[in-house]
Amino acid sequence: MGYDEPDRGGPTEPAPVGAATGAEPVLDEPDAEPGRDRFGVYIVWETLLLLGFGALVYLVWREDPAVLRGSGLRDLIVDVVGLGLLALAAGLTLRTAAVNLAIGPVAVAAGLHFAEQSDRGVLGAVGTAAAVAAVGGLLLGLVVVLLHVPGWVASLGGAAGVIVYIEERSAPVLVQGDYDPRGTAGQLFVGFAAIAVFGGLFGAVSPIRRLVGRFRPVADPARRRGAAAAVVATVGYVCSTVLATLAGVLIASTDGAVTPAAGLDWTVLAIGATLLAGTSAFGLRGGVFGTLLTAGAIGLFLAYAQARGWTVSHWAVGGAALAAGLVVTRLVETHGRPAPAVGVLPPPPPTEPATGGGWSVAQPQPVGDWPVLPTQPTASGTDPWGTRRWESSQRTWEADDR
Repeated sequence: MGYDEPDRGGPTEPAPVGAATGAEPVLDEPDAEPGRDRFGVYIVWETLLLLGFGALVYLVWREDPAVLRGSGLRDLIVDVVGLGLLALAAGLTLRTAAVNLAIGPVAVAAGLHFAEQSDRGVLGAVGTAAAVAAVGGLLLGLVVVLLHVPGWVASLGGAAGVIVYIEERSAPVLVQGDYDPRGTAGQLFVGFAAIAVFGGLFGAVSPIRRLVGRFRPVADPARRRGAAAAVVATVGYVCSTVLATLAGVLIASTDGAVTPAAGLDWTVLAIGATLLAGTSAFGLRGGVFGTLLTAGAIGLFLAYAQARGWTVSHWAVGGAALAAGLVVTRLVETHGRPAPAVGVLPPPPPTEPATGGGWSVAQPQPVGDWPVLPTQPTASGTDPWGTRRWESSQRTWEADDR
């Protein structure tokens, strides 16, 4: 029989998820993440990227020094800035955990629009394209955050719509205006470098990093992440489409003609460059100088391949960058997350909840071996309580009566 004690009033309720049990808590909200990211992995990786960049500079200089001086250098800078803007667009949406796969088609569509309308004024053509891209990014962001669906699925649908616009042209379109970005290549590179580096520095600040990565799922991916996460993800889509538009304008202005194409190879190349730069495929985490170094390295490699007479497609370079970037993502997620707190005790072993009501108690467990009793002394042969004693006593009483 049990006892009705206060601590035995019913079954034990399981502890809520995220309760402090000594182990690392689940990141249900980014504000609850314990500590800041460790940036040692970014320092090591970006140092390796810098060494690779230097090696490519040496290879290009040895193969064709004209690429690194004069008009060749200006062409290279504009190509690097165009690819870098696409990488920034991909990196921004990756950091917000709502990747935009439509940036490549958007860049091609913007290049086609600029090629057709640039004779009416550069600012007018670029402004119109940027405004349309911003509206498209806003609509895409609203679809993602209101329906709370994966960003890659929604953006792939948006890319399909942009490709329909591109396929209305069947032949390459010549640039009608006379704008040449190579005359301001230095200023363009400085602006791109400032955006990339300062964006990385702001992303290293813990409150900003957590705010930007608030859309990142933590337990159930279908669970809504709140109004702040929705706003950040939507702004990320708007900014990424505008950056992709600017990249398309630069690429079209340098090439002089735009060939109608799906543009998904540019998406693969940009996302591969971003992952290779150290941005996590899961969102939230990223480095500081990685995008700048990776865009420069890929631009140098393409220039080196052209100087050697190699035929290298964007699909091949983007696929290789994606493969290496996935390894970098695992390194970043493993060695970049906050270090565990010092002196935290391990969690206690799990206990089975009590079954039954308040009148039931746990049954005693059987003992494995009983202790051995000491050897008892041997009893005498005469039973003191036996029948003969009573008979002898009765005879004694009868003799006394006589």
